[in-house]
Amino acid sequence: MTATSLDAAAPGPAPAPATAAPEIVIPADLLPADGRFGCGPAKVRPEAVAELARRAVDYMGTSHRRAGVRSVVAELRRGVAELLRAPDGYEIVLGNGGATAFWDAASFGLIERRSHHLSLGEFSSKFTAVTRAAPHLEDPSVDESEPGTRPPITAPPGADACCYPHNETSTGVVIGPERPVAPADGASEVLTLVDATSAAGGLEFDPAAVDAYYFAPQKALSSDGGLWIAVLSPAAVERIERISASGRWTPAFLDLKAALDNSRKDQTYNTPALATLYLTSAQVGWMNGNGGLGWAAGRSRQSAEILYGWAEASAIASPFVADPAHRSPLVGTIDFDPRLDADTLAGVLRANGIVDTDGYRKLGRNQLRIGMFPAVEPSDVEALTACIDYAAEHLM
Repeated sequence: MTATSLDAAAPGPAPAPATAAPEIVIPADLLPADGRFGCGPAKVRPEAVAELARRAVDYMGTSHRRAGVRSVVAELRRGVAELLRAPDGYEIVLGNGGATAFWDAASFGLIERRSHHLSLGEFSSKFTAVTRAAPHLEDPSVDESEPGTRPPITAPPGADACCYPHNETSTGVVIGPERPVAPADGASEVLTLVDATSAAGGLEFDPAAVDAYYFAPQKALSSDGGLWIAVLSPAAVERIERISASGRWTPAFLDLKAALDNSRKDQTYNTPALATLYLTSAQVGWMNGNGGLGWAAGRSRQSAEILYGWAEASAIASPFVADPAHRSPLVGTIDFDPRLDADTLAGVLRANGIVDTDGYRKLGRNQLRIGMFPAVEPSDVEALTACIDYAAEHLM
């Protein structure tokens, strides 16, 4: 993909790097075929967008309670259950908003009294803030680890939900999923709530170890925002129904019982983002049609082997996450030699049509962050490393 074609497709101006990028032209034979390596939103396959455009006349602008949209919701629910290998009795539930909306919804409909959180980066800390601010819940307990590491999966006495990400998008750390090693004494059953926004569709896992595996689809599922999807265990469904029956006040938009009831009818409570639904279903179908989760996760593992292998062999780069077992195959965080400014490097790459490699701003490190979701071709990751080497040689 050339810089000209990419810029024409991207809405609005690109964010300027902290340091103006020198005019370095990377040879065309080194460039990836597609220069999108974002970690959110991530690369959307052009084939899916073209398919949506062909269907736009009879799909976009129609009621979400009519057959045309409900058939897409039904297809998506079946596809997600197949892709994520949902056990018997688990249900696929959809709602409007993203993971942020689901955190709020869970604070009303899944957590009874007190939650426990594992905080290993910017994104995992946000759910903690939600439950801490909720006036109807007790203060949560938190196990926090330094960025680039992960805490053990535990649940102290008094907790009825253990909450953590499968893949921490800000740092590139992967964790679990598994149930906590110490159930809460004297409390209700401990539900395991796993944020899979940057993991679902790109990481293999045991779904029976999770009660709510929830995600927005704009990363590994190569779609847009405005939707959350959750794979819910029978225990999670029972908790939702019990809390709803208790009379706890819940805003209608965040009512998980309403989301559950509507999903069983293959619809959402409010009008959904129809393009998001369609693109998500198309990506799930693409994955299932090519071999399912094992195939999709294998593509990302191949990309990760290329990126981390290059960084470990490089004189100017190194993986930020020290323990190889904790490194995400979907989000690669790479530190650089202080003599090479990573913001300047990202600017050079962007000027050559390679976009969204900037490091996570709040982490504040001299690094790039590379999305290696299943839609990204491993060959493009290999081309990216060659482009980084070329740019670095001309910057240092």
